Amino acid sequence: MNGKAMIRVRMSERDVHYAGGLVDGAKILNIFGDVATELLIRLDGDEGLFAAYDRVEFLAPVYAGDYIEATGFITEIGKTSRKMEFEARKVITLAQGEPSPSAADVLAEPQVVCRASGTCVVKIECRRKLREGG
Repeated sequence: MNGKAMIRVRMSERDVHYAGGLVDGAKILNIFGDVATELLIRLDGDEGLFAAYDRVEFLAPVYAGDYIEATGFITEIGKTSRKMEFEARKVITLAQGEPSPSAADVLAEPQVVCRASGTCVVKIECRRKLREGG
């Protein structure tokens, strides 16, 4: 509806929350928040606020060292609300069973690790693009 935003980020040891280097799913939702912020800035000229997720599906594990590409787009625009869809895909992962602990593989087919949808809000008085006639 109004463009697409994408962020690619590498998960680090700081993102690990569980044994075995497993990253907390909340980290992916945090990244979706950044994608939403970019979409709102592009549309309204303001960061807005994330009001709620109405659907979150964690589909595959994410580990320290994985590269995650998160995308999002606006599906519906209300007076102050903006409904959005998000998807996160693992595009690079550490190679398993290699003698080097830093060996990594680019995945031939990115693996979807999370999908979500939610609603953000931008107050009318904060919509700079509206005030500027955009």
